[in-house]
Amino acid sequence: MGAEKRFFVKFELMLMAILMVSMESSMAALHRVGGKLGWNPNVNYSEWSDHERFYVGDWLLFNFDKRYFNVLEVNETSYDNCNDQGFVKNITRGGRDVVELTQVRPYYFLSSGGYCYHGMKVAVNVEMLPPAPEPAPVKNGSLTSDAVSLKIFHCMISFAVAYYYLVLLF
Repeated sequence: MGAEKRFFVKFELMLMAILMVSMESSMAALHRVGGKLGWNPNVNYSEWSDHERFYVGDWLLFNFDKRYFNVLEVNETSYDNCNDQGFVKNITRGGRDVVELTQVRPYYFLSSGGYCYHGMKVAVNVEMLPPAPEPAPVKNGSLTSDAVSLKIFHCMISFAVAYYYLVLLF
């Protein structure tokens, strides 16, 4: 590879690194239902969901063996009674299935075939993503010391990531 081409590859990597570091944390989250245990019987999904925060735009990932289990979205009454009849939506596709949480509301999921009675049900309460905090007010056209410190910190992190990609990987 010629020197000019290597320079452009390094430059592009540096720009990507800076963009990745400076992105806002407003990206949607992917929640793996059940964590490492996945979607299986005898897992406490209430405990799992109590330790998660779900926002509009987030995704749920169900990992399971599709030969035995499935994922059905149901209403609250069906969830409470482990009733798999008249479900809202069958999420099951291939055993690594995702659901986008598109509305502020509770979502209810269960597995049919009696597995719901063995704990294969989860309820998640979806909230609106809280607005980003307001920037500190500017006095007389100058930045506050906190704003300056934050900008310096972001620049240092961006430089460190760019340095890593440019120097250590090439």
